[in-house]
Amino acid sequence: MVAKKILMLVGDFVEDYEAMVPYQMLLMVGHQVDTVCPGKPAGGKVRTAIHDFEGDQTYSEKPGHNFAVTADFDKVDPAEYDALVVPGGRAPEYLRLNDRVLQIVRHFAQTGKPIASICHGQQILAAAGVVEGRSCTAYPAVKPEVVRAGAAWAEVNETFSNAVVDGALVTAAAWPGHPEWIRKFLAVLGTKIEP
Repeated sequence: MVAKKILMLVGDFVEDYEAMVPYQMLLMVGHQVDTVCPGKPAGGKVRTAIHDFEGDQTYSEKPGHNFAVTADFDKVDPAEYDALVVPGGRAPEYLRLNDRVLQIVRHFAQTGKPIASICHGQQILAAAGVVEGRSCTAYPAVKPEVVRAGAAWAEVNETFSNAVVDGALVTAAAWPGHPEWIRKFLAVLGTKIEP
């Protein structure tokens, strides 16, 4: 397997599982992952939030962990990366206001590089204008933004266990879909896991 260099966009109150789990799994299979956040230097940290599905009308939110920022956002060159990961949580609602974040996302979309986005991460994709004509899913509350941005909404089942692939774009509704979302992203990356 050829190791890939992957960029992950994070910010304060990124969803804990949606940052931690893909980060660790991508490292586990041999890829390099750099995490970046506007306004935070390499060696800094972002606070995470844990979103859970406990039978309420929407998810609950609890304090998560500190998650390491490993590269400097201002110095990162997206051309040096093979793929992009966009976790959800509350961070996307303000990260999408950053023009450089949107430029980075557009680079990956315009060059056909793999993008894995989950939950509210698709708010950033919609703001960047990269989902028009693409089939994708997201956390259900993000559906109006994704559809308004021109995407074809793909329904997923109530357990959020499905992931949607459209070319190099891999999306899922929430962290319960990690097994399928990460498996499909690894397939798009060409990653083979040896027994």
